[in-house]
Amino acid sequence: MNPLKRVIVDFKKLTPEVLKLLVETYPDGYGDNDIISFKNSTGAKVECVEVVTEDTKYLVKISSKLVITMANYDEEDYADFEEDDPNAVMDPDILPPNDEEE
Repeated sequence: MNPLKRVIVDFKKLTPEVLKLLVETYPDGYGDNDIISFKNSTGAKVECVEVVTEDTKYLVKISSKLVITMANYDEEDYADFEEDDPNAVMDPDILPPNDEEE
């Protein structure tokens, strides 16, 4: 048995395949027990959630963009893209916390 390839994924590099895996793995969102924390090579704390395919273990960095994108996920939005297209997942529109729509 070959060891799994390990990949750290930032939101900017998120593909439709990995996003779909995240939503399937954490259909109600992820909790504190799902978060993996470590320090990167510069000593900064990184928080990720894990998804696994047949040959790869992905650690996806947690961000507000990720939370919003997972909550609004619709598989049909990515039907015209390749599963491994890192340009398919777009930044969600995020309002600053103190701005409220009227």
